[in-house]
Amino acid sequence: MSSAKAAQVAEANKLAVETPIPMQDDDDDLAEEETGYGPMRRKDQKGDANGIVFQPAEVEDVIIEAAEEDDVPYSKPEFAALTPKQQGAKRQLRRVGVPPHRMTPLKASWMSLIAPLVEHMKLQVRMNTKRRAVELRNSNETEDIAYLQKGADYMKAFMLGFDQSDCIALLRLDDLFVESFEVKDVKRLNGDHLSRCIGRIAGKDGKTKYAIENATRTRISLNDDKVHILGSFANIRLARDSICNLILGSAPGKVYTKLRTVSKRMQERI
Repeated sequence: MSSAKAAQVAEANKLAVETPIPMQDDDDDLAEEETGYGPMRRKDQKGDANGIVFQPAEVEDVIIEAAEEDDVPYSKPEFAALTPKQQGAKRQLRRVGVPPHRMTPLKASWMSLIAPLVEHMKLQVRMNTKRRAVELRNSNETEDIAYLQKGADYMKAFMLGFDQSDCIALLRLDDLFVESFEVKDVKRLNGDHLSRCIGRIAGKDGKTKYAIENATRTRISLNDDKVHILGSFANIRLARDSICNLILGSAPGKVYTKLRTVSKRMQERI
């Protein structure tokens, strides 16, 4: 170890010996001198028990102006509706097949059937005899491309056996649907059992079917062992439950009683 380094160590040891060790008495003396924590109070200033002084700060005069309601920063822009051509909508085609047993009713009511599609929806409709299907296509005058799908649903409902007056509701309302199911989806029946089941759904002179339609505000089409229901989502569920009960063997009287309760509830909601 060099002499210079030894001298530094000796000086450090001497300084450590001379430094007084803090004792508890020193802390007591310091506590007596201090009046509390936080900033010291000035003259003529009163604070709380902890010695904290609350004094408002001086702020320059501020002018507050209330905005008038009539003053609008800018007017809302108004844009004209885009035409289908400006929207970039291309020609689209919908093809609806015609079953053999619906060909004669289609020919009989062809002009009245396509009138709302051509006059109001501005769609192009034609009968394709080779494919045995009705084809629909949008035109330049079609305001909304969704009209094409509505027209296809309208023609599909007619092919399922619904009347035109009922099918036209699909063009006017947005919350109507068509649900289809088979009797065999509920219960597997064959032969005379299937025939009796279909007769139980229809009733004498269609009495049971009309009762379900009027109570649930739906339209029902029976096509062999297939059942098609036209209506809103909630009403379709009520009609489907009643038809399923008849398929499973419930007596029509019990179904009538349940429908009476359902119809009263629907009238109370309205």
